[in-house]
This record gives sequence, structure tokens and C-alpha cells, in this order.
Amino acid sequence: MTSTAVVNRYANALADVVVSPSAGIEAPVAIEQLRSFGAMVDSSHELRIVLASPAVSSARKRLVIRRLADTMNLHRIIRNFLLVLTDHRRADALKEVIDAFDIVLDERLGYLRADVSSATELAEAQKSQLAVELERLAASKVRTKFSVDPSLIGGVTAKVGSKVYDGSVRGQLAVLRQRLQVN
Repeated sequence: MTSTAVVNRYANALADVVVSPSAGIEAPVAIEQLRSFGAMVDSSHELRIVLASPAVSSARKRLVIRRLADTMNLHRIIRNFLLVLTDHRRADALKEVIDAFDIVLDERLGYLRADVSSATELAEAQKSQLAVELERLAASKVRTKFSVDPSLIGGVTAKVGSKVYDGSVRGQLAVLRQRLQVN
């Protein structure tokens, strides 16, 4: 496992390049291309071995990455970043770097992250309405991630930055329990 400091260093370096005016690639395209490459690596045991193995020469790894980048039509910045990761023997940290890069991009582009949990799957209209309401409450652009947590019983919880909004039945029962214990 690669240290968080190293992962963040790579993520920040890539973000510096991607958000620069002369980059020639939009941030959402960059993260999507990295995720596609990461998914390909995850789905291929042989590819993971080639990229991680010290027995495979750097030149061979670079050739594999270049061919995959051409096949996937990856932007030169993404291709070059993958080559740098491989040259510095950090290919095994690709997933962590991608996740950190996504967070860094959101911060630089002014987005807050919102983790929304609901007792059941929400309809698209509900997700959209909830995202709009969270942006209003946070007074900022919000990037929402939805998940299902049946233990909520009903309703939703949303964590935006360090603030938690609890509209779940479980949360309301906890408040009620606390009030009854005080009296």
C-alpha cells in the first residue's frame, strides 16, 4: 500500500496539469479516462501482474501502456501520467490516485461532496430534487453520491462536508429516545 502523502502528491500534480488553461482536456473527461483505464486493469489479472511485477522491464510496461492508451484513445496527458506512475513504480497505487484525483478536482472546481444514504433506492426525480436542495443548503455546488442503507428504516441522511442532515426514521427514533431518557 502506498502512503497517503505519495498518493496525494500524484493526484495534485495531475490536477495541476488538468485544470491549467492549456491542458486541452476537461476535468470530467480526465477522471473518466482514468477510471476506464483503472477498470481495465482491475478486470485483467495478467495486466495487473505486468504493471506490478519488477520482473517486467520498464520499457515493456511503457509499451503496454502506450498500446492500451492508443486503443482506448486516451488523452496524451492521461497517457503520460500513467507512464510516470509506472516509471516510478506506483502502478499499484492507481486506484488510490484516481480516487484522490477525483477529490482534488472537486475541491479545485468548487464542489462539495455529499454522501446521501436512503433506506431504499431513490427515483431519479428524487435524487435530482435532493441534489438541488443540498446545493441550496450548502450554498455551493454539490456532487452527490447515493447509496442504500436499509438500517435507516425510512428517509435519508446526507453528509455534506462535515455537516450531517439526518431525515431518517432511525435518527428521529434516536432523538425521541434521548428526549424520553432526559424526562
